[in-house]
Amino acid sequence: MELSTSLRGLKKPRRFFGTRRGRETVSFFSFISPWLLGFIFLSIIPLALGLAASFSNYDGLNLATIKFVGLKQYARAFADPEFYFSLKRTFIFTVVSVPLSLMLSFGIASALNGKIAGRGFFRTAWYLPSILPIVAAAWVWKLFGSTNTGLLNSLISLVKPGTAIQWLRQYCTYTLVAYTLWTGAGYGMVIFLAGLQGIPRELLEAAAIDGANRWRTFFSVTLPLMTPVLFFQLVMGIIGALQIMQEAMLLAETGAGMEKVVEVPRANYMLMVHIYATAFYQNNMAFGIAMLWILFVLILMLTLLVFRSSRYWVYYEVD
Repeated sequence: MELSTSLRGLKKPRRFFGTRRGRETVSFFSFISPWLLGFIFLSIIPLALGLAASFSNYDGLNLATIKFVGLKQYARAFADPEFYFSLKRTFIFTVVSVPLSLMLSFGIASALNGKIAGRGFFRTAWYLPSILPIVAAAWVWKLFGSTNTGLLNSLISLVKPGTAIQWLRQYCTYTLVAYTLWTGAGYGMVIFLAGLQGIPRELLEAAAIDGANRWRTFFSVTLPLMTPVLFFQLVMGIIGALQIMQEAMLLAETGAGMEKVVEVPRANYMLMVHIYATAFYQNNMAFGIAMLWILFVLILMLTLLVFRSSRYWVYYEVD
């Protein structure tokens, strides 16, 4: 009798899904389920399958003949002269394009941050190339730089008849760098504008009261406060530059598309172009995937190096 009375006084444990916290948890995962399912099935699983394929002889077509070969594909990559050549061209492009892109974007943002006539128009004009489809933007540049029918050579021929400069072949790397600056400066400008407009006005006014001129204010106040934005742009620029592929292929004067990758000029034979040629043109998918994982490790190491160096040059107001 006493036991039944004591048991009757105990509260029944509430189920998790019947509580407010449980309902919030269910709602949270219900709302993020489209992204979560996409992340699992379109990112995690393909990455795992790709990593497994890099240890096999998979050619991209025949699953019946697939077999485990260990680190053979990775050893083959490090013994491939074309891998080192394309990696060298990619690093050269990255070292040249990323600093130029940062300086150009920052310079445009600084100029358009002040009160100038037509500021909205110039901001829109600089940003428009960033939203153009990559194929359309490359087609416009080929209209300008084509050897025989290009507008640039046509204008030069008015002064010097018979001019046929091979802008897309003889100067292909310079053209590629200029193209990436044209299409990427607008995006960087918007990011830098947001950072510049977040600088407290009182700091700039205090510098002016202390007698600092425009350049002194820029280097002592504006630039230190913009280092977090520069850091973000630097990391994203390095990641993007090391993965460049479509631009180099589409700007080939021969009309090289996905089916004519071997016609890309040697100076623009980037690592991703070589990986594509290996995986799809030569039907050696496992070898191409192995080089992709090597590129992933290189990007990760460079990103960690930049993060490591940020403690010496990135200034945060909370520090």
